[in-house]
Amino acid sequence: MLSEVGTKVVFEDDKIKVWELNLEPGERTAVHTHEMDYVFYVIDGSSLEIFDGDNQSIGTFEYKDGDVLPLRLEGGALVVVGNESLRVPATHSARNAGDTPYREILVEKKPVITS
Repeated sequence: MLSEVGTKVVFEDDKIKVWELNLEPGERTAVHTHEMDYVFYVIDGSSLEIFDGDNQSIGTFEYKDGDVLPLRLEGGALVVVGNESLRVPATHSARNAGDTPYREILVEKKPVITS
């Protein structure tokens, strides 16, 4: 089980935080909450079933190698940029529902701090 938004942090500075996420078939993340806008790039695609914070299935989504998905945080939801009708709760978990390992790079955009 994972306790953060990814498997491990691979880079971080004052502007971004880069995560690697790896899920074996059947493996599931812990429930986590996204607190920043982010984009993810799929290295090895699979089917991901998404669950809300109450463990209710929201649906299964197919991700192919090379897919890129930008998400914007709006209140308690993540909105897909360019397809604003597609929303998932900011607090959720994901399970690899496919037969192959799933791998992605997730880049969180840190808020700009002004003085």
